[in-house]
Amino acid sequence: MISPVDNPLMGTEMVNALGQMQRQMRDLGQEAGDQVENPLSLLKNPDLSVQGQEAVSQANEVKGPTAADSVSEFAQMLAQAFENVNVLQNESAAMQSRFDVGDRSVSLADVMLASQKSSISFEATLQVRNRLADAYRSIMQMQI
Repeated sequence: MISPVDNPLMGTEMVNALGQMQRQMRDLGQEAGDQVENPLSLLKNPDLSVQGQEAVSQANEVKGPTAADSVSEFAQMLAQAFENVNVLQNESAAMQSRFDVGDRSVSLADVMLASQKSSISFEATLQVRNRLADAYRSIMQMQI
């Protein structure tokens, strides 16, 4: 297996692919929000009683978290996770190079621990990417 430290482009390609998937998911979320902007507005009917119309207007005024807020929070969480993986990979590469040049403050155990941490975090991120891709494919195959 090729490690991300051996091939730095592998991590960059993954980040680019995940960024593209994130944009597609954001676009889909916006399209879904545009189709039915406020479902309670569909209930407005002149035949409703005054109390019913007041209840509907009050419900329309209540604003909860929107899909755009959720998407931006998810995007921030993913960005932080990718940044964490990138930091771990950079630290591992730096420790390996320091050990290679003979830095006495870095032991082989430290290098191996850093390498394993970066490998595990990369594998976990790869699994998240695969799950997101599967979820995206299953959503796209759904019939409306």
